Amino acid sequence: MRWTSWFLVLALCLEGCESPSQERLRDYNQDGVYLFQRGDYLAARESFQAALALKPEDPGLLYNLGQCWDRHGDTAKAERSYHQCLVLAPNHADCRHALATMLVRVGRKDDATRLVEDWLAREPRLAAAYAEDGWLWHQAGDLPRALARLQQALELDPHEPRALVELGLVYEAMQRPDRAAALYERILERAPHETEVANRLNRLHSHGTRQPQPD
Repeated sequence: MRWTSWFLVLALCLEGCESPSQERLRDYNQDGVYLFQRGDYLAARESFQAALALKPEDPGLLYNLGQCWDRHGDTAKAERSYHQCLVLAPNHADCRHALATMLVRVGRKDDATRLVEDWLAREPRLAAAYAEDGWLWHQAGDLPRALARLQQALELDPHEPRALVELGLVYEAMQRPDRAAALYERILERAPHETEVANRLNRLHSHGTRQPQPD
């Protein structure tokens, strides 16, 4: 599942008046995000490439461009863009997740595993790395290991977004919809526009899910 509101984020924090190139950079990026959200990945790619011409080593733009190549089905170019992003921003969690997801999807699970294991080895106190490992164990069908990793992530950062969402999905798979619903409610308190989370919560409520019960 893709949680789109966590993707394609590029904060252009500019103080004072914008120069003409900064203004063009902002406009190209905004156009790219808009076009991507409408599903026009080719046009979005062109906008992000134009922005990159103005700021070639911006990790957010490289990630956005990788997303366009990924959605367009060109995994080789997507992988190259993702790796360029990670060289500049090794802890770019959305980029690592996008790359790991793509590698699993194309049958390169071992590469995805190495990507996550290397991150954990380098960043043993980073919640996002544990969340990514939890996601990977969930993909492998090992729910107890996924649960343990995601709980570790939330011990490090109680608000880590991927850990909260993925833990909710794990609880659903473990037939604990009450706990999943509680997590989704927690997410929506901080991010009320997460429509996919809201949809999952509404579905659980429509099936009569109530507050978590003690074990």
